[in-house]
Amino acid sequence: MSESPLRVASGGTSGDRSRLIVDVLVDAFSDLMAADADAFRTKFRKMAADPFAFYRGSACLFYADMDVLEDRWADERTSRVWIQGDLHAENFGTYMDGAGRIVFDVNDFDEAYLGHVTWDLRRFAASFALLAWRKALGDDVISDLLRTHLTAYLDQVEAFTRSDEDRTFALTAADTEGAVREAILETTTRTRAALLDRMTVVENYQRRFADGGRARRLDDAERDRVLAALDRWRTTVVPPVRRRDVAYDVKDVIGTGGFGIGSAGLPAYNVLLEGYDQALENDVVLSLKQGNVAAPSRIVRDRRIAEYFEHHGHRTAVSQRALQSNASQFLGHTEIDGVGFVVQELSPYENDLDWEDLTEPEEIAPVMAQLGRATAKLHCVGDADSDHALVGFQTEEAITAMVGGRREEFLDELVGFAHAYARQTQEDHRLFVDAFRAGEIPGVSSSGSHPVRSSQA
Repeated sequence: MSESPLRVASGGTSGDRSRLIVDVLVDAFSDLMAADADAFRTKFRKMAADPFAFYRGSACLFYADMDVLEDRWADERTSRVWIQGDLHAENFGTYMDGAGRIVFDVNDFDEAYLGHVTWDLRRFAASFALLAWRKALGDDVISDLLRTHLTAYLDQVEAFTRSDEDRTFALTAADTEGAVREAILETTTRTRAALLDRMTVVENYQRRFADGGRARRLDDAERDRVLAALDRWRTTVVPPVRRRDVAYDVKDVIGTGGFGIGSAGLPAYNVLLEGYDQALENDVVLSLKQGNVAAPSRIVRDRRIAEYFEHHGHRTAVSQRALQSNASQFLGHTEIDGVGFVVQELSPYENDLDWEDLTEPEEIAPVMAQLGRATAKLHCVGDADSDHALVGFQTEEAITAMVGGRREEFLDELVGFAHAYARQTQEDHRLFVDAFRAGEIPGVSSSGSHPVRSSQA
């Protein structure tokens, strides 16, 4: 195995690296920590579970390292490609696209931005090395599976140079296999009615959100601000042609919390809309979530890109449209109290790829190939053929020209990076846990604000 040298941002002792980890996390999340310290305490406890969980929650640290890593695969064009921004192994799954198809693709765009095409590839490769280490796969096996992924990626990119199908390309049940096809088929059995039954109740023939859990009822003033934001959102959607449209009448609104390890502390709301008719089974649930600073944007210093977006909610919605090409009719953005929010449907047709039962290399290999094809589509769809002006060239041509006759060098370097960065992340995880336990992360104490009392007191 040929490994590329890895120079991380601290470049010094473990103490230097520990201070860097704390500084990067505080710089990225200090405002959200101040707004909701409890949410971040929970986030950090989840990150402490294992190196992969830490990696998922620390994209900001990854980009601090990318900022000092020489990238010989980044030229004038391949350094300015639409990227997902946090492409780890658990950010793939199913959704229903704007054409009504159940597709398998990347399904999280909170960190999407423009940057080096290799940043997505490196982040995924290192995440898989961590995931595979957790499954006790050997380094040679991990290398072979990563090469399968990257080879499928490059093959699909080259295929796009010979056709114009990047905007219609999708992984569906008809052209997938194994665990990916199983995820798609399982998704087809889901229903909006089941989602509504889980989140709502019907009283006096009217549907509303169920109380309890993270649900928070709003006072009149806050509700009015959310309804005004919905009016602004309606002007930002780009619905496809449909036989019937949604009524958009609001039936209920609640406040809720952020979603997942990456969204701790972000304000959010759920809105219940009248559906395609007055029957109760097809009402629609929207999520309004405050947009966060995209991790790659912290090291991309092109003002033209930053100034293209009105706010982070706008950036998230624009990025998702660019990277999906056939996004949901509900995708849009708005503002509440001058802060940007991304708006999209809470869909019953989103189903993450389940890695739990994928244990043997022969089961994982076809999955890796299909993830490679999905990543190629992701990068190539948001280019000069899209309706976004930030990328003015054909991405597939730029990537193919960049790699040229150096395919084996490209594969070797990214596979070597994956192993080296996975080992770095394992050490970073230990340093993070030690710092968190010792109370060295300002604003978030590991013990919380309430003392633990003995049951014998």
